[in-house]
Amino acid sequence: MTEFTYAASGVDIDAGERAVTLMKAAVEKTNRPEVVGGLGGFAGLFALDTAKYRRPLLASSTDGVGTKIALARMLDRHDTVGIDLVAMVVDDLVACGAEPLFLQDYVACGKVVPERIAAIVTGIAAGCTQAGAALVGGETAEHGDLMDADEYDLAATAVGVVEADAVLGPERVRDGDAVIAMASSGLHSNGYSLVRRVVAAAGLDLNATPVGLDRPLGEELLEPTRIYARDCLALVSEFGVDAVHAYAHITGGGLAGNTARVVPGGLAAVLDRGTWQLPAVVRLLEEHGVPREESERAFNCGVGMIAAVSADVADAVVDLLSAAGIPSWVAGQVGRRTDDAAPAAHLVGTYR
Repeated sequence: MTEFTYAASGVDIDAGERAVTLMKAAVEKTNRPEVVGGLGGFAGLFALDTAKYRRPLLASSTDGVGTKIALARMLDRHDTVGIDLVAMVVDDLVACGAEPLFLQDYVACGKVVPERIAAIVTGIAAGCTQAGAALVGGETAEHGDLMDADEYDLAATAVGVVEADAVLGPERVRDGDAVIAMASSGLHSNGYSLVRRVVAAAGLDLNATPVGLDRPLGEELLEPTRIYARDCLALVSEFGVDAVHAYAHITGGGLAGNTARVVPGGLAAVLDRGTWQLPAVVRLLEEHGVPREESERAFNCGVGMIAAVSADVADAVVDLLSAAGIPSWVAGQVGRRTDDAAPAAHLVGTYR
């Protein structure tokens, strides 16, 4: 009788265990005092200290990296997409004012290559460290019948906490608020289906340095997403929710589309393109066929996070962010909407 094994069927348990061993030290560095136990349990445990809060609300967010992973595979570079994964979820959490507490990841792959899985999860751990969140567990699933050997996909869920009377959002935004732009580190993790189509159609060499860039195109495109969570929380701690009213994480849908999500009815946010430079990588993609209107919908165009704050603290907010290493500037303001049919946020002027 023919004998069948799990490994011969495409699932290598030993490789999975080796991957866990390789990533263990990096994961343990993300621990917060509230983490109970360690890797290896069936569930991650986190002891929320409810005595610290008057009326705590738990916030959760789930997301993935998307097709930026395809570029990581093309370049055989897997140590930064984990940072992208963390950024996508924790910076959504902080948009409502929540402090990220812990995160769990899910890695699906065609074949477990321990070193590659360890590189991915080490990146996730690095992102968690930047965000101040604990990586309390996850899952690596080997799906040889569904995916090619070198294929993988990532997802994560993060949980945070915010006081009920400190939730940020459009309800706090006021006429006259300043709109603060925080610089992105690159394209972050959105628009990569379009990016890859342009790269392929134009025959661009990922290992070459195009005119206007100071490093190879592949490195530019794989630049990990900036994580703003701690700095956004620091602004709230410094100025309070009476001054810091809302954050908008600039992801799919672009700058205007995401800013509109935090603008209440009757108001509009106007952002002046003339206050910053369009990134060289976006100009490159436009030179190879992406219309400006499309690039402003698909890419962040140099702004990864927006804050709506009281005008009287705008300069101090910019100073605090800049001191923390996040280039920031006053990009516009919130005012009365003169036309109810007009968008809640739009861009004016010309990029520098």
